[in-house]
Amino acid sequence: MKKIASSPLSLTILALITFSPAFALPPRVDGDGSIRITGAHTQWQPVTLTLAGPFAREDDQEPNPFRDYALSVTFTHSSGSPEYHVPGYFAADGQAAETSAKSGNQWRAHFSPDLPGEWTYTTTFLSGKDIALHPPSHFPDTEVQTLKNFHQSGSITIQPTPSTAPGFYAEGRLSYVKKPYLQFAGSQRYFLKAGADAPETLLAYVDFDDTFALKKNAPLKHYKAHLQDWKPGDPTWKNGKGKGLIGALNYLSTKGMNAFSFLPYNAGGDGDNVWPFTSRDQKFHYDCSKLDQWNIIFTHAQTKGLFLHFKLQETEIDDLRINSDQSQKTGPVPTSLDDGELGPERKLYCREIIARFSHHLALNWNLGEENTQTTKQQMEMAHYLRALDPYQHHLVLHTYPQEQDKVYRPLLGVEALTGVSLQNSALKDVHWQSVKWRRASMKTGHPWCIAFDEPGDAEIGVPPDPDYPGMPQHHQGPTIHQTRKWVLWGNLLGGGWGVEYYFGYKLPQNDLVCEDWRSRDQSWTYAKHALDFFREQNIPIHTMNPKPEAVGNPEKGNKTYCLSGENIHILGFPDGGTATLTLPKGKNPKTIQWFNPRNGDMTKPTPLGKLSITCPDHHDWIALIRTH
Repeated sequence: MKKIASSPLSLTILALITFSPAFALPPRVDGDGSIRITGAHTQWQPVTLTLAGPFAREDDQEPNPFRDYALSVTFTHSSGSPEYHVPGYFAADGQAAETSAKSGNQWRAHFSPDLPGEWTYTTTFLSGKDIALHPPSHFPDTEVQTLKNFHQSGSITIQPTPSTAPGFYAEGRLSYVKKPYLQFAGSQRYFLKAGADAPETLLAYVDFDDTFALKKNAPLKHYKAHLQDWKPGDPTWKNGKGKGLIGALNYLSTKGMNAFSFLPYNAGGDGDNVWPFTSRDQKFHYDCSKLDQWNIIFTHAQTKGLFLHFKLQETEIDDLRINSDQSQKTGPVPTSLDDGELGPERKLYCREIIARFSHHLALNWNLGEENTQTTKQQMEMAHYLRALDPYQHHLVLHTYPQEQDKVYRPLLGVEALTGVSLQNSALKDVHWQSVKWRRASMKTGHPWCIAFDEPGDAEIGVPPDPDYPGMPQHHQGPTIHQTRKWVLWGNLLGGGWGVEYYFGYKLPQNDLVCEDWRSRDQSWTYAKHALDFFREQNIPIHTMNPKPEAVGNPEKGNKTYCLSGENIHILGFPDGGTATLTLPKGKNPKTIQWFNPRNGDMTKPTPLGKLSITCPDHHDWIALIRTH
């Protein structure tokens, strides 16, 4: 490298820049321990406690503000129960989403109160090597310093849920209740979902701080197609950023959808453009401003009734590298967390995700997309998430189609896991796979919630609408109509709790680059018809079971489906036809109604005197039969 001589003038300019106040780092001034409480102060809506604590910078090493400090807040209802131990986190200047601050003395915890009335809070602030890697209720007794200046207590008063509460804030926390369906704690409604499983790189968004692309085939997203869907009054950050993605969520919600998924970490994976860290390989330093901006997106989603599917890691980075035939571990993956083990990288990642986002009401933690960790590693991660999460959210696992028996069977009956996120290679297999895992889990006494979140092969998945720009004129492969018949209704009538649609990589708006959810507009419409059917007909799904044998379908194929309860039976006919319904002894048919899954129309009840049921025509139909 050629050496350039320095002149007195250049040295003077360098000195002025180096010591200019505009370039100086903020002084290290600790907070005074004061507490600021913000939020709506109404049942279910988040309350944010911000503590003025020790000053830190994101890149500090000793102490590391993410590993070596631990804020936790205990919230207790005046009745004495419930009590929540909520992990806190370093929040830089407390306004990082707007300021992009990398340092400050603000520390934060989010709480979603499930009862009105008075709640007391007590903060605990500890320091020590890797203290944050311990769950709040399991802090060690040794080698820990208690920062007494930052131990505070107080109380807040929470009002009942207002009639104007938006989205999920009107219904309460979505919880696993030892049934095959999740239930809202407030409204007591059981939840069926439908929504988008793509793009997996949803958070690779140009408006998020410190977000950039490393691969040409996985560029950052702008969501320009959805700028039209942003509305005045919707959130933004930094003088109008975020409108494209906020608009995309608005669109999905207006279509009647209630779920979407995303990877918070894919460094080294297909996209290689999403990570929560200050830089791609800094696994012990988290980006406060980026994560605050993510939280704006997640909060808006909850107000729009959109369930958050956190796929915590991508298959390429969840453990040691493996051969293409899945037979042998061949070496470490630099971007994997502790090579798949529950080490300090993975523990800190779980803590940061839970501390920043677990207050949201409707979500699940997915151990990983197409997970290849060992059963032992999966169970250790699941139990660690359980120990951290104050709200005990739904926790699921996803794996390759051919790996289902190998991966899922050892986990049947494990209480930490409350469901599976299924994938297959053929849309026509959705129904029997939904029935299979629903029944297998029911036998253990610990029923899983069965979702189909990645139906179809990698090339096609769920295709765009036939008239979408770039769609092949003579598309060969599964159609949106087969998706409706085999995936949507195949899962719901197979005892599943819903679907998310994966977008294949050979078609427009695929899983890595999708920025326009209108590409599947008609499929969202069909899914809305299905959700409306169950809601408007008050179907008691939590009392019903898949019974394909009752309609002559012992192989659980796609000729006829049956979801059956005490006095209600739902038959699905993917291609019309006739089926004979076998009823329990003493039950007799009463009425039948026909639901058209293509347009959402429903006939009025008519008397039914026989159990041989014939469809109105050769199209797909749903029969709602009541008995007495």
